[in-house]
Amino acid sequence: MLSAGDKAPEFKLNDQDGNQVQLSDFKGQKLVIYFYPKDQTPGCIKEACSFRDNIDAYTANNIAVLGVSIDSEKSHQNFISKQSLNFPLLADVDKVMVNSYDVWGEKSMYGRKYMGVFRKTFLVNESGVIDKIYDKVKVATHAEDVLKDWEIS
Repeated sequence: MLSAGDKAPEFKLNDQDGNQVQLSDFKGQKLVIYFYPKDQTPGCIKEACSFRDNIDAYTANNIAVLGVSIDSEKSHQNFISKQSLNFPLLADVDKVMVNSYDVWGEKSMYGRKYMGVFRKTFLVNESGVIDKIYDKVKVATHAEDVLKDWEIS
């Protein structure tokens, strides 16, 4: 289980356009990695749009934002297009990153158990170390909450 102070696990995944993205690409820059269950679902739309609407504050403070789910590149392209998202989404179809960040596991909805991605966010500092982990996320205000925690508004 990862904790604040741990080195963020390395990753190498494709974004929605097939470009390879890895942790080392963000050295010297703060990084928000947010994991979400599924493209185009109500909570995921709210969370993604929260980051979209606040992206200027992130980029002005040298902070990159990455969304990660197990959806395909094509699914991410559609999600980005429909919601006018302005940051990359990583396609973890083989579940490598969700496992290394420990966000894949058994979930329950309406009494039915299934495997899925937990909604969780990691704040990674310029040295690649995890500053904070959000286990509970308020989707509508999550991007603002992260900015406040990094004392940026």
